[in-house]
Amino acid sequence: MKFGIYGTNAHVTVGSQQIAEAIEGSRLPLPSGAQDKQFEFGLDVLTEADRVGFDIILFAERHLGPDLTTWVVAGAIGSRLKQITSMVAVHPGLWHPTLVAKLAITLDRLCKGGMALNIVTGANEAEFQMFGGTAMLNDNDRYVRATEFIQVLKGMWTEPVFNFEGKYYQVRDAELRLAPRNCAPPEIYTAARSNGGRDMIARVGDWWFLDYPKTVQSTDEMLRSLEASMADMRRRMSIEGRTVKFAFNPFINLGVDEESALESAVSRITTYDKEPDSKKVRVRMLPAALGGCIGRPEKVRQQIQRFADMGIELLLFKMAAGTDDVREIGREIIEPLGTRRQAASLAL
Repeated sequence: MKFGIYGTNAHVTVGSQQIAEAIEGSRLPLPSGAQDKQFEFGLDVLTEADRVGFDIILFAERHLGPDLTTWVVAGAIGSRLKQITSMVAVHPGLWHPTLVAKLAITLDRLCKGGMALNIVTGANEAEFQMFGGTAMLNDNDRYVRATEFIQVLKGMWTEPVFNFEGKYYQVRDAELRLAPRNCAPPEIYTAARSNGGRDMIARVGDWWFLDYPKTVQSTDEMLRSLEASMADMRRRMSIEGRTVKFAFNPFINLGVDEESALESAVSRITTYDKEPDSKKVRVRMLPAALGGCIGRPEKVRQQIQRFADMGIELLLFKMAAGTDDVREIGREIIEPLGTRRQAASLAL
């Protein structure tokens, strides 16, 4: 099993005093010689994640907010780390794929652990309009465009001179003149629920982030839903003659039992995210408990083994991230279960 962590920023990091302070100061100039608190906090947390054996970071992207720009942060932090892969979220429609191909290989060559791309097909219409993009609200159109986007990326990475004629992208005699860090180009991660989205993933994706309906009522029901989705994707893979790997995004928080672990997460979110109603936060957090990664470490390890037995190869943890949290997950989860640590032990 591989393990991932979200890069710390304003729109995905919960329960963090440092992020709360960074958001409050985002419209103010910095003191002489200072760096943005989001960056400093992220560097501390992700350096620790690299040390304890996390395999991949997702630098999520939001343009309309106080978040720092993902490509810059991924380069500034990822290039300082020793082994972890830096994955950058990209929205087709805001970026041209030939430019992303160049950005990606540049980052790939800067990061010792290489890089990956998370292709996000959803669109915030206001954000797209503000930053010069074109949002597509129809699923089929978005997935056709995203498919072409990925085809252009892969073509740029594998062919010395690349040409492409699609509905949304036309490329003439494009040259990258940079090779990927390793023989294989960066991997493509994405998520989708609809038929069109699943077809896109089977056709051009490398990893699929699974999801489940919010109507499920138990962890077992959630697992059955994931198994059905995986069976459906395997059928689509067979048609395309390809293999796609499975990933999942559970919320993790360790404690002496499930109730106390859930309450500690609620308390941090209520305190640092300035949510006045802890009952509302608790209701919002209850679906996260269905992932089975909230509670005693041994119980969480058992749940992770269930995911592995199903064929899930990566867990990208949502968490109330701090260096102490990362250190605890490294000790209680990654050290006994992580593939990098196991490979290092075998090498010895």
